[in-house]
Amino acid sequence: MKLYLGVDVGSVSTNLVLLDAQGKLVRKLYLRAQGNPVGSVQKGMLQLLKDLKGHEIVGVGTTGSGRQLIGKLLGADLIKNEITAHAVACLNLEPEVQTIIEIGGQDSKLILVRDGIVSDFAMNTVCAAGTGSFLDQQAARLNMVITEFSELAARGKHPVRIAGRCAVFAESDMIHKQQMGHPIEDILAGLCGALVRNFLSNLGKGREIKPAVIFQGGVAANQGIRKAFEEIIGCKLIIPEHYDVMGAIGAAILAKEEVTAKRLNTHFKGFQIAHEEITTRSIDCEACANQCEVVELWQDGRLIACLGDKCGKWSQRIISVSAGETDTEVQAG
Repeated sequence: MKLYLGVDVGSVSTNLVLLDAQGKLVRKLYLRAQGNPVGSVQKGMLQLLKDLKGHEIVGVGTTGSGRQLIGKLLGADLIKNEITAHAVACLNLEPEVQTIIEIGGQDSKLILVRDGIVSDFAMNTVCAAGTGSFLDQQAARLNMVITEFSELAARGKHPVRIAGRCAVFAESDMIHKQQMGHPIEDILAGLCGALVRNFLSNLGKGREIKPAVIFQGGVAANQGIRKAFEEIIGCKLIIPEHYDVMGAIGAAILAKEEVTAKRLNTHFKGFQIAHEEITTRSIDCEACANQCEVVELWQDGRLIACLGDKCGKWSQRIISVSAGETDTEVQAG
């Protein structure tokens, strides 16, 4: 079986999916990045390798905040921004989608689609209020798992008023309401409502939310946030079956389109990467006023990529070993 690999490297999780030639999901992995994107990808590759006997990877796409680093490591055929990847995955699922809400571990996105094309988008990377990491933190503070938080929030009948514009103020408000004696389910329902209103007033300001609306990302599993969105925007949300890995699915679809349309042989370096020593090193370039912070990517003692240089001075040091090979090294001399 010929398969296409999609990898979404985010701030909190690393997601890997395998699609077959018909675009059907064969395997998916949702892994905590734990501050080590390279290590989490290697771990994921080891897990996928167990299921891939007799199968062949014929296309690889990467997306997410770590897409460039991991794209260079894997030999990706396509490296794409997450807005495009999420939109492609949603359009593949629901061609009539007009609004995409994506809330992940540390950021959130609103993508507007009109006539099958992304017409506008907004991202919030400034404050963690409403993201998965903030909800996890509040669940831990209340000594409950996030699934219990989700169920209790959905049961709240009289949501209290919570300030949702700031994670610090939201937590302070929650503590105050607890001390006042409000039921915990009403406090959590109030928090969810405040976070949804903050999302809509921030990312949705001046933008029209039209159905069909797809809600994805790890927070889409939270029943309290789902309920608050549906009540405030006044329409039913579509929750994809694989809501947690939609970015990776989009990357795999785009990789399939890329290699098929151009009739390319994949540049994928193979699963041996999972067993190799991969390290990174930072360099401060002082050659000009840009003062770029350059990251070197090393594979088993060989420099395979340089990232972060604006002028290309460092990345140009990397050349192909020889025609037809995908590995790279420092240019001799």
